[in-house]
Amino acid sequence: MSTVTNLAFFRARPGRTNELGIALMALVEPTRSESECLTYNLHQSVEDPDVWFVYENWKTASGLDAHMHAKHVREFLAAAPTLITGDVELRRFSMISAFPTRAWDA
Repeated sequence: MSTVTNLAFFRARPGRTNELGIALMALVEPTRSESECLTYNLHQSVEDPDVWFVYENWKTASGLDAHMHAKHVREFLAAAPTLITGDVELRRFSMISAFPTRAWDA
């Protein structure tokens, strides 16, 4: 089974970008501790600071599915309507290339 990549995009409500950033940062460590998580990285747009996205790689699709039902994710999603405008945009991908072991192996 191939590695699964998930991209999650968020747009903060006006005046709520700092609070959204704090809430998203609170997901990083517990998510990285999940056994199926390979990478989980939070990004903020340099062009529009209200736009955030999470880049995550999972060993399996079932690992990502389990993550989406984890307590810390459920708590974030319950609070999200007060922090974001619109829906969370989720995009799931199948990794075609392998993780390089060294930069020059890529």
